[in-house]
Amino acid sequence: MMLSPAERDELLKGFARALFRNDLDALYRIVTPDFLWSFHDGLDTTKTLSGPAAIGEHLAGQKALFSAQRFHEVAYHHAGEVTFMTFRVSETVSASGEQREQRGIERYTFRDGMLATKDVYRKPVTP
Repeated sequence: MMLSPAERDELLKGFARALFRNDLDALYRIVTPDFLWSFHDGLDTTKTLSGPAAIGEHLAGQKALFSAQRFHEVAYHHAGEVTFMTFRVSETVSASGEQREQRGIERYTFRDGMLATKDVYRKPVTP
């Protein structure tokens, strides 16, 4: 069963809300039990996260790393069985005060009415 764009929008909205609230219980009502989150941070880190503990550890690490992290220009693009999210993110590194700007794209897949994968790619915005 392929989800409609409106159904995907609702899932993605709930997913974002759960992430920003660091609510893993809410997150795992939206994602499949074997949800896989892969990403490259635009600098030097590539990771694959699987399971609530790994995702919770990642979210805690992000909160410690950045004193501010804000997403801008977020847009969803539904294409066949996948959805892409394009965005710009502004971040402030806690330890140094360094300001970072990146552009990115996320690729989402769905299964059984839930999010199955999130694959993130970022790169620094050059002035």
